[in-house]
Amino acid sequence: MTENVHELRPKGPGPKLPDSEKVTVNLGFVDLGRIDLMVRDGFYANRADFIRTAVRNQLDRQDEALRQSVARRQLSLGLTAITRAELEAARDAGTPLSIQVLGLASIADDVTPELARAAIASIHVLGAFHASAAVKAALADRIV
Repeated sequence: MTENVHELRPKGPGPKLPDSEKVTVNLGFVDLGRIDLMVRDGFYANRADFIRTAVRNQLDRQDEALRQSVARRQLSLGLTAITRAELEAARDAGTPLSIQVLGLASIADDVTPELARAAIASIHVLGAFHASAAVKAALADRIV
């Protein structure tokens, strides 16, 4: 499965995958006002720019702890594209996959719910998981 790990933002031809996920954050009025002031004074383009920058800065501060956690948990980092062929091979070999991803896990559109259940023992995604509704439903009891 490691051969299917890619950068989160692959360059060049290929399917266009989303590079972000919308998250809602509730902030206090004073904090929101402080952000608006920094936007008005030109430090940031808008609220979203401020929040993205703040999140990245915090993640950068914790970079070493994150690296150690990724290694300890044996997570695939980035985009993991799970193909029908890969799942058929796992099913045929009798070795269901335990998928662990930090980033985006994507199961190909041509994967049937039956194949997914036969080939995937568990799936643990920290980030986003893209698959058809039918495949997600079939794997509901295996998604950690």
